[in-house]
Amino acid sequence: MNIASFLTNTAARVPDRPAIRFKGSTMTYREMNAKVDALAHGLSRKGLKPGDVCVLMTPDSPSWPIAYYALAKIGAVVVPVNPIYKKRELEYSFRDSGAKAFIGHSDYLAEAGPVLDAIPEIRIKVAEGQNPPAGFIPFNDLFVKDAGEYPVYQTNSDDPWIVMYTSGTTGLPKGAVLTHYNLMKDAEVIAAVRYTEQDDVVLSVLPLFHCYGQTHSMNISIYQGLTMLMFEKFNAEEVFKAIEEEKSTLLYAVPTMVNRLVELAGVRPPKRSGLRFCISGGASLPVEILHRFEKAFNATIYESYGLTECSPTCVENPFGRPTRPGSIGLPIPPFKARIVDDNDQDVPAGEVGELIVSGPGVMKGYLNQPEATAVTMRGGWLHTGDLAKMDEDGYIYIVDRKKDLIIRGGYNVYPREIEEVLYTIDDILEAAVIAVPHQDLGEEVAAAVVLREGSSLTAEDIKQYVKERVAPYKYPRVVKVMKELPKTSTGKILKRGIALS
Repeated sequence: MNIASFLTNTAARVPDRPAIRFKGSTMTYREMNAKVDALAHGLSRKGLKPGDVCVLMTPDSPSWPIAYYALAKIGAVVVPVNPIYKKRELEYSFRDSGAKAFIGHSDYLAEAGPVLDAIPEIRIKVAEGQNPPAGFIPFNDLFVKDAGEYPVYQTNSDDPWIVMYTSGTTGLPKGAVLTHYNLMKDAEVIAAVRYTEQDDVVLSVLPLFHCYGQTHSMNISIYQGLTMLMFEKFNAEEVFKAIEEEKSTLLYAVPTMVNRLVELAGVRPPKRSGLRFCISGGASLPVEILHRFEKAFNATIYESYGLTECSPTCVENPFGRPTRPGSIGLPIPPFKARIVDDNDQDVPAGEVGELIVSGPGVMKGYLNQPEATAVTMRGGWLHTGDLAKMDEDGYIYIVDRKKDLIIRGGYNVYPREIEEVLYTIDDILEAAVIAVPHQDLGEEVAAAVVLREGSSLTAEDIKQYVKERVAPYKYPRVVKVMKELPKTSTGKILKRGIALS
């Protein structure tokens, strides 16, 4: 078993079909598979072996799936990382994963470089792009010409393939271990419930370092032999143009992307829409935005639900049937879902409880964190931490998050992580990070702080301090200095009592 079989099977079945289009160039499945083989030979000759962990930290381009599938063929384990992460965000995952190799981009090494210098165990360092620094192997130099097919390493069903780090609201970040079986089965079962045609073009706008992008934009496309039209990053104008010009397109998106396309259509309605359907996930989609999008682009939005620990998608509005706006839909067979109370007992239809799921996409566990694994996967069910209710027909509606997770434009921001940074500022006595509503992003990151007496620190000072230490989407755009923060009778900060705008 190896996810690389998605590519090898498709390359054998439709070798001349376009696999990836990017910035005016096209690569067929035959060409993609050959590049993957050549890179796998090169990485192997540098000493990368089955089971070795490799950090993959490049921006979206054809190089990303080529590296991904080359590492799969070798039997390595991949740690996908957002290339805009800062030093403090990188060091823990690099060390905890036991990484022995790194593939990055020369434009994104300012933060990663010092971390790599401090970890000699990462002995293979590769950089794409112009003028890689000393000590890095140029990415393009690794492709071995005329070496032939690379033999695909056959893994066991529970062998790790991806370690996705998801910061929790408490404690250290957790590396969700996803196997070849997890990622393959999730792609296969999702593909089985949707209708596509061979000429469909997938608008690949989701970041591939995120599990949602990997499964939907990339793995399902390659499994089905569809063409990925890749974008380096989401640009509403470019995506809008593709929807108008392409004969038949599919879009996997987060609500912020959907909203920006709706706003654009309000200014200039599309001349035509080649959109077959859109899947919206990553956060709740406002019902009004859903209706406006469907009207503007003459296509159905199927809202879905997933989480990294589930590879990620496990619930979705059934394809080809009327959707229920506001609902994430039904479990995708063979996934199962329940709504339970604090004792893991099912609650009646219409009552709120925690959503728990089981099925083939559920992770192996958290790397090096057996206690967190046991808590999250108790009783054989993945406890999502999301509060939900189920109607009489089994449709599920997310009510709130049990955790304090903020979803800003589809990106996860964990308040505890930002609070830890705030507490490194000497003048801050107390800090609380919460979400405030945002018309475009869904939620914005906000911080309430109490300063030491006599401090001259300003809200702008605080914003800038955090901005320099975390990824750009994480720092609080709203900062309010308060005399005191509301607290419970036991002295805990009462976040729901904080009023920010």
